[in-house]
Amino acid sequence: MRIRYLGHAGFEITIDGINVVVDPFISRNPSSKLRVTEVSKADIVAVTHSHFDHFGDAAEIAKRDGASFVAVYEIAETAEKDGVSRTEAVNVGGCCVVEGLKIYCTPALHTGNPCGFVFSGREGAVYHAGDTGLFGDMRQVGELYRPDVAMLPIGGRFTMNPEEAAIATGLLSPRVVIPMHYNTFDTIKQDPHRFASLVKERAGSKVIIMEEGERIEI
Repeated sequence: MRIRYLGHAGFEITIDGINVVVDPFISRNPSSKLRVTEVSKADIVAVTHSHFDHFGDAAEIAKRDGASFVAVYEIAETAEKDGVSRTEAVNVGGCCVVEGLKIYCTPALHTGNPCGFVFSGREGAVYHAGDTGLFGDMRQVGELYRPDVAMLPIGGRFTMNPEEAAIATGLLSPRVVIPMHYNTFDTIKQDPHRFASLVKERAGSKVIIMEEGERIEI
């Protein structure tokens, strides 16, 4: 599996050769140095909820690449109105198979028709939590889908903070955890190294702190 961080909560996740772009917030992101044209060709674009910093450039990328757009029903409808021709509507507790990948729609505690996603293929599984607070059923996400990688928000104010995200890591038990959704705005300033220290105290997961544009292989 390959992962590229697009800043904020945005990622490219490549599993079994299928490139999934999740929550690309680039053109209106005041902290981003990337351009939408630098996002790799997407086979799937997935959006965790309707807020501007997650829906972001998703419709534009899906139209550019002819990608399948995956989101909860109402957000998929919005994408269709924006001119996206291929949509796959799901809802919490459901699953769809797109380009051979299983995409499980998981709960999230937030607003904007929120969800998380687990992307699962032969090479492994990745859990993108979306914007969420801490909830005990994250343990079930870990037990059901056994994600190798978890992407968790740590910014506080609108989502979990580092302490809560460290507890979430313990519930999920991924091999690798990547912090996201922090430092884009002053209201979500956090130190990801503090999160890493808290995870070391509470869980056995490896923390990888990614820079915008960075690529890793798991």
